[in-house]
Amino acid sequence: MRKVIIIGSGPAGFTAAIYAARANLEPLLIASSVEAGGELMNTTEVENFPGFPEAIMGPDLMAKMQEQAERFGTVVAYDDVVELDVDGPVKTVTLGSGKTHEAESIVFATGSAPRKIGIEGEARLSGRGVSYCATCDGFFFRERTIAVVGGGDSAMEEATFLTKFASKVYVIHRREELRASKIMQERAFANEKIEFVWNSEVADVLGEDAVTGILLRDTVDGSTRELPLDGVFVAIGNDPRTHLVHNKLDLTEHGTIWVDGRSSRTSVPGVFAAGDVIDPTYRQAVTAAGSGTVAALDVEHYLASLADAGQPAADAAEIDGLPDAAAVGAA
Repeated sequence: MRKVIIIGSGPAGFTAAIYAARANLEPLLIASSVEAGGELMNTTEVENFPGFPEAIMGPDLMAKMQEQAERFGTVVAYDDVVELDVDGPVKTVTLGSGKTHEAESIVFATGSAPRKIGIEGEARLSGRGVSYCATCDGFFFRERTIAVVGGGDSAMEEATFLTKFASKVYVIHRREELRASKIMQERAFANEKIEFVWNSEVADVLGEDAVTGILLRDTVDGSTRELPLDGVFVAIGNDPRTHLVHNKLDLTEHGTIWVDGRSSRTSVPGVFAAGDVIDPTYRQAVTAAGSGTVAALDVEHYLASLADAGQPAADAAEIDGLPDAAAVGAA
């Protein structure tokens, strides 16, 4: 039985693993079989993560985090969690391969996923002009013409932020009025760089190797037209990846996992959460990493409290057919 299992391989998961491994908790980290590394695997240059003044590619940053976690003894398993049993002192994780693992504690760091429009050009040009994060990618669109898709607060915030870089920002919205709060609307309406395109939806994203425009469909009469652009920012919301813990952990009104104050403690003792899965607001790699630190420290304190109460600690050297973490150089 493990002391701790970490579910998720983004900045929160790997930072939790680094701290847990350095505390000799010998963590097992479950990374996805197809999406290991989190959302940064779909990002090009990351210029706002501390310590990399020349920027670093998203996949390279995640590779370095994994290398650091494994250096201290983290075991990484490339599989998908299909079921969790968090009742009682022993937590059970069932994987798609059929294997089950037990632990005294779990860190849930599955992140969130931006909602997609769901069209072919969007998927094909993701990272090549199609973006889901203005803070991450706005800098690359200096003096360019771009569009933001959405009508809520996040779309208005992204559009307003992008005017710091772009020469022109179109806001594409399906209706003739916004869902955003009044103050966010007023801020966007007052910005001379922003132009609203009402009653329109994106039918396709155009371009071969990079975005050259979008095909708009009028939601009233069904007519279509092309709008030349250099980039498209999709801001129609984010969904925290919480499907595994529905009816197991308490959630907030935002759909994120509830935690106790600034801690990572969830509604179930021994289960901790970190990163975008608890954060409906910031969703940055650096804040996720900080949240992973909190989770690892909370786990350490929790396990120490079990030891103080006289409960036996897990023997991580005899786990589920996996090698001793100390003997693992890379997974």
